[in-house]
Amino acid sequence: MKLSDVHLLEQIAAGKIIINPSIPDEHIGSFSVDLRLGKYFRIFKHTKCPPFIDLGTPSNNIFVMGEQSMEEIKVDEGEAFYLHPGELVLGTTIEHITLPNDIIGWLDGRSSLARLGLMVHLTAHAIDPGWDGRITLEFANLGKLPLALRPGMRICAVSFEPLSGPTSRPYSKKEGAKYRGQNRPLSSRINRDR
Repeated sequence: MKLSDVHLLEQIAAGKIIINPSIPDEHIGSFSVDLRLGKYFRIFKHTKCPPFIDLGTPSNNIFVMGEQSMEEIKVDEGEAFYLHPGELVLGTTIEHITLPNDIIGWLDGRSSLARLGLMVHLTAHAIDPGWDGRITLEFANLGKLPLALRPGMRICAVSFEPLSGPTSRPYSKKEGAKYRGQNRPLSSRINRDR
């Protein structure tokens, strides 16, 4: 059962859910909070990409190449990042979120943006209990025209759901947590899977 705005605000006031910087009141919906787009993006360098990434055998060499084939771009206030049709780009939220070990977050794109072709997260929409960091967003443009993404714009919504009890494996203490404490979008670290 997802938290209503009343219970969500109670959890924030009690310091169980921490969203920093704090959310303006107009970004709080009936059961979710709108998050804003950060200024860092990670894109593939088209000239240095390997011809393929073998997902069946994620060796360190392939993913070292994958890491090197991406570059970070910073977009300053007042500027835009242009996402072209068919492209995949990683971005991040302005907000840093910290969750307790008994609440999970669910990330959703905004319908108004999806109607223009913007997919905000492709598959990874669960924010683990015990998470502490900014949220990496997986953008894809399924439309016919480039989309201008501007830092600070409302980009997605997050809702929260209590677990049946605290998890014994919160993300912040999980051995091998690949994205713990991230502040910028990080490339895939599937090579660290155990």
